[in-house]
Amino acid sequence: MRFERLLLPVALFSSGCAAVPSPSLAPRTPSCWDESTARQTVQKPTSRWRRLSSHVIAALWKEETCVANQSNSPASKIAAPVVATAPAHTAARYGSDVVLRFNVSNADELDRLKDATDTLLLDIWDYTSSWVDLRLAKDLVPSLLSLLPKSLQESHMPLFQDISLTQAVYDTYPEPKDARTARVPLHSTAQPAHFDQRAKLPSQGPSTRSDTNIFFTDYQPLTVIDPWLRLLSSLFTTHTRLITIGRSAEDRPISALRIGVHPTNSEDHDAPKRKTILITGGLHAREWISTSTANFLAYSLVTSYGKSESITHMLQDFDFVVVPTLNPDGYAYTWTTDRLWRKTRQSTSLRFCPGMDLDHSFNFSFPPTAGGTPCSEAFPGDAAFQATEAKALASWARNETQSNNVEFVALLDLHSYSQQILYPYAYSCSTSPPGLEDLEELAFGLEKAIRRSGGHAYEVLPACEGNTIAVSDSKNGKTLMPQLENAGGSMLDYFYHELHVRYAYQFKLRDRGTYGFLLPKDQILPVGREVLEAVLYLGGFLQETLRLKVKVKVDKKSGDEVGASDATVTSDEEERHGSEEDWVVVQATREDAASDEEDLRWDLRRRRRR
Repeated sequence: MRFERLLLPVALFSSGCAAVPSPSLAPRTPSCWDESTARQTVQKPTSRWRRLSSHVIAALWKEETCVANQSNSPASKIAAPVVATAPAHTAARYGSDVVLRFNVSNADELDRLKDATDTLLLDIWDYTSSWVDLRLAKDLVPSLLSLLPKSLQESHMPLFQDISLTQAVYDTYPEPKDARTARVPLHSTAQPAHFDQRAKLPSQGPSTRSDTNIFFTDYQPLTVIDPWLRLLSSLFTTHTRLITIGRSAEDRPISALRIGVHPTNSEDHDAPKRKTILITGGLHAREWISTSTANFLAYSLVTSYGKSESITHMLQDFDFVVVPTLNPDGYAYTWTTDRLWRKTRQSTSLRFCPGMDLDHSFNFSFPPTAGGTPCSEAFPGDAAFQATEAKALASWARNETQSNNVEFVALLDLHSYSQQILYPYAYSCSTSPPGLEDLEELAFGLEKAIRRSGGHAYEVLPACEGNTIAVSDSKNGKTLMPQLENAGGSMLDYFYHELHVRYAYQFKLRDRGTYGFLLPKDQILPVGREVLEAVLYLGGFLQETLRLKVKVKVDKKSGDEVGASDATVTSDEEERHGSEEDWVVVQATREDAASDEEDLRWDLRRRRRR
């Protein structure tokens, strides 16, 4: 409110003021945007005051480069205006926000930081074994620091400052095709404060024709994703079916693709249970890369059937159920109103604080004191399964196992960010899960598959350690501190313990904080490719572990096993579903060194000899 009162005198004089860059802001991308045009994309009306404040902030932040763009330069002659499709009030919402990283080294620092975040209701972006990322209004920084010990006051760094956060938000939304050549990416001129050029290096994995698929050059809204899923299911009817997991709190369908070659004799009551791998994304609305990666995996599996031998055999042995957006209400809200919204949109006991943390709303180790304030970003609800979407997913999964002859053998729950592969348990480190050795073995294999393919390095941890700060002690090893947020009631633990999913993992995708939840669009394909490598490894692991028949290609000269992923098969699928010119086929091949291939094959052969 104080900020809005300060804007009023500025608004009265803004029409007569020249637009100049603020000296306190770091240089940013020279991108002009017409707010009057951008406002037309907003589906929900904004208040008169909000429109006024947005206009004032936009006028104050317009830079000299914008004036230059209005000249007779080639960029100014583009027919389509350079307009981001972000909500028009984005600048007003995020313009005064910053993201800070605190390096925590002891329990007292963590307790003080936790108390401060609870008191000020700050947005905890993410945290790992050594750091905590917080988003807050710039005006609140002095208040926050006053609540922290001196060591933390001097042990933090900015990830985003002022306008760089707003620009990063804008850059995640799609733009008109003709406008892309006229805009300079954020990382080319105004990087986050700690930007490391190595984080932007392209993946060294094998290049595929999916690079030319326009669907994966942008993040896509829900209004595009749902029709796209229907299109895939209608074009690839032999092995793809569109299903609905349930309905959201705002009555949106929770759509999914079931991908697999089902037995033709559906009347066989003695048929073995259909082994199913569940892949989910979008539990937290702002984690767009998780939704895009789930879409990429679904597309790769669907279009590679009949062309990649390894994927063909996988779809004969397993069903994959891919749910790109488990939180459709929250995801839709990030496109129309608040890009950094995290929770669902379900009503709570406080009318002005809707939404629940979907990832901790499940009925396993849900603590009776977990409710807290609904205004918190981590509010899981007042009781387990109060979140509509969590209850719908659990009911669907139980019905599948009890009534539809399904056995869930693996779960990959996609999140961002921090590049981690987490396995149960999340709620506590005091209890070891049964089958811990198998969980760890596969987790390290998944990480190796990602890294050997040219992807980024991921850290393998039990989820309980990924949910807290850990300090290394030369005498006692690793000491875990109290958890910063409630970790009970997690989806990961529920599927592992209650539904007996033997291999359950949470993937926290790129990056490690350079962009956080605002990962640039040019990272969609590299992230998708590296996670696809993990899925291929998972399939081979399960085929070996479950004693399923694995077909491999043998080199005639050397007699060595080449591996199913190196062989492709042909069938009439291409004739039925279109040529490669119409559909981009993601081949399940690697162009790594021979030693790297042998490492992965040796892991599987060693397991078979046990």
